[in-house]
Amino acid sequence: VQLQASGGGLVQAGGSLRLSCTASGFTFNSYIMGWFRQAPGKEREFVAAMNWNGDYNYADSVKGRFTISRVNAKNTVYLQMNRLKPEDTAVYYCAASFGMDEIQIVERAYNYWGQGTLVTVSS
Repeated sequence: VQLQASGGGLVQAGGSLRLSCTASGFTFNSYIMGWFRQAPGKEREFVAAMNWNGDYNYADSVKGRFTISRVNAKNTVYLQMNRLKPEDTAVYYCAASFGMDEIQIVERAYNYWGQGTLVTVSS
């Protein structure tokens, strides 16, 4: 099993980034795909998740700015991040939770994790 995240980097406040996560080694359509993040000195927190059918959930802090999407044929999930703020600075992780319907927002529900990609937003 592998989750390969990419797309992080340094961006100015107000800018945009798109993260990608490509999965292998499991049946992608059978998993909820999620994004979490961990800021320096803070616990990891839920950002967004989507099931195979396109149902989704977002953390309140990113609603209206971030968009999660997935292309099942490519085993890939994306996180489009717009109007970035310095407080969005964190290591972003993609994760997979077995299940096809209920969107999971807690870490313990996720079976597989990627290595993380760093997003730094300068003020």
